[in-house]
Amino acid sequence: MAQLVGPLRKELADSLSSCRVLVVGAGGIGCELLKNLVLTGFKNIEVIDLDTIDVSNLNRQFLFQKKHVGKSKAQVAKESVLRFCPSANITAYHDSIMNPDYNVEFFRNFQLVMNALDNRAARNHVNRMCLAADIPLIESGTAGYLGQVTVIKKGQTECYECQPKPTQKTFPGCTIRNTPSEPIHCIVWAKYLFNQLFGEEDADQEVSPDTADPEAAWNLADAAARATASDQDGDIKRVSTKEWARSTGYDPVKLFNKLFKDDIMYLLTMDKLWKKRKAPLPLDWVEIQQHACSQEEACGTGLKDQQVLGVLGYAQLFQHSVETLRSQLREKGEGAELVWDKDDPPAMDFVTAASNLRMNVFSMNMKSRFDVKSMAGNIIPAIATTNAVIAGLIVLEGLKILNSDFEQCRTIFLNKQPNPRKKLLVPCALDPPNPNCYVCTSKPEVTVKLNVHKTIVLALQDKILKEKFGMVAPDVQIEDGKGTILISSEEGETEANNNKFLSDFGIRNGSRLQADDFLQDYTLLVNVIHSEELEKDVEFEVVGDAPDKAPTPSAPEEGKNIANGNKDSAQPSTSSKAAAEDDDILIVDSDEEPSSSTMEASPESSNRKRKHHDAETDDAVSKRKRLDQQPADDDEDIIALD
Repeated sequence: MAQLVGPLRKELADSLSSCRVLVVGAGGIGCELLKNLVLTGFKNIEVIDLDTIDVSNLNRQFLFQKKHVGKSKAQVAKESVLRFCPSANITAYHDSIMNPDYNVEFFRNFQLVMNALDNRAARNHVNRMCLAADIPLIESGTAGYLGQVTVIKKGQTECYECQPKPTQKTFPGCTIRNTPSEPIHCIVWAKYLFNQLFGEEDADQEVSPDTADPEAAWNLADAAARATASDQDGDIKRVSTKEWARSTGYDPVKLFNKLFKDDIMYLLTMDKLWKKRKAPLPLDWVEIQQHACSQEEACGTGLKDQQVLGVLGYAQLFQHSVETLRSQLREKGEGAELVWDKDDPPAMDFVTAASNLRMNVFSMNMKSRFDVKSMAGNIIPAIATTNAVIAGLIVLEGLKILNSDFEQCRTIFLNKQPNPRKKLLVPCALDPPNPNCYVCTSKPEVTVKLNVHKTIVLALQDKILKEKFGMVAPDVQIEDGKGTILISSEEGETEANNNKFLSDFGIRNGSRLQADDFLQDYTLLVNVIHSEELEKDVEFEVVGDAPDKAPTPSAPEEGKNIANGNKDSAQPSTSSKAAAEDDDILIVDSDEEPSSSTMEASPESSNRKRKHHDAETDDAVSKRKRLDQQPADDDEDIIALD
């Protein structure tokens, strides 16, 4: 392969050969990025990815072939790159970047970090680690034909979390089929299941584990044999879900046991998947019916659609909806298909029941029918060309940083259509840090409105600190003059507190909590506003962007430094474990989430509207400093359509 760029200045070429780069993610963007890096002259690269290769990856992640299905993305990507650039020094990690082993000192080993991720939790975490280590981060993302690249530098630019992000609508196919970690993953799976059983079959919407997947055994020799067998068969064989269902007469009990027992037990044989994840728990139809008397089937009161049923309730709803849909199919005649419509009660009942049963299997909190219906999103395909363009832009921004031209770095948006200036790529000046950001400001502080008599400690930990504020393993101390420890990241230390209410610990209106995540070298002060007037089904609200809306806080402990990313404030980690409207529900196979180029501020941050970028016009871009009126030979003007 030829070099991607022309000759570089000797000083820059030398810096490339000695520079250590961390690439986080080896999927759609990651494959393109690794190729670009070695062909540009980078020699020392470390790449990390927890995922394994799925058949659906092969149409765009060109470093992988069918024989690699089931193997580590990071390891195979390394081996593939070394074939055409054997002089490169590449280290691959088949692991999660959120593992405590990859601490601040690990990040300080690199001159550049480049994100090619597929989920927001990991993006938030890498953002915080780079801030703590004071290492430049090049962030990227694609969604269909749209893409974005930006540079994050502590104290000089916005960090990834300076502006609010909308709910993620893009997820990898392997996450949906094998390792769901959020309710939305289960909702996507249930929509696909509806199509597989009652609608138009789509090979890209398979819901069952692949019985020919080499990952099942995790023995290299056995994996190779399975892959060879697949080649001999001409392809990996899949049993048609619809054909199997027809052979059972769409028996609800047989469908239930296959989907929530047999398939889950098969997933458990892929033991490598569960070394760093909580293993799923199979459901059995008979056992559920036997325990019916001891189960409560609705949580709370109110409208039927807003109730969350128990496992038995959703099992019965699954049975009833399958019977109803079966009758509809028979009425339509041989070869008929149903079309999923969220406003069609039987179809919505089916997706609600199936998604909630899967949530239970994977130890998630189940959702009401109302919530499931509202979480439907758009299907956005993954586009290989978009990934290639964005990967190229990542390297160009990296060259600017290594060339000490940081002032030339830009946020670059890739649009679906040319703007009025006939450009697909629109460069914009990097924004300065948001002074109200709860991550990168010197003393992050937020105000949370909740009912202290109804909010339990576990909800504070999981829903507020981890889910909302992106912590991995928080330790929480009450600023009550006694230093009461509310939550400890050390396993077992404070589990007795989990189901107690905040008020049981003297937390009231105006209380302040100090939350520390030692892995992220991150401290957040939480001001509590007690309220008994929250909207129905709302557990908490984040009040604005600014901490000045909080009650007057008590003075912090004298001399305590809580500045994030401060080398002097680093403490040993106590974490024992590290921890994403159209009727077509969700994209499952895109590698990256929608970029901030198409984001607007959420209601909770209405104090500062996000500079909104319309992907098809440059009207909103005028709100930023415009940089596309530059000489034609400028790097940012790579594509101009005449």
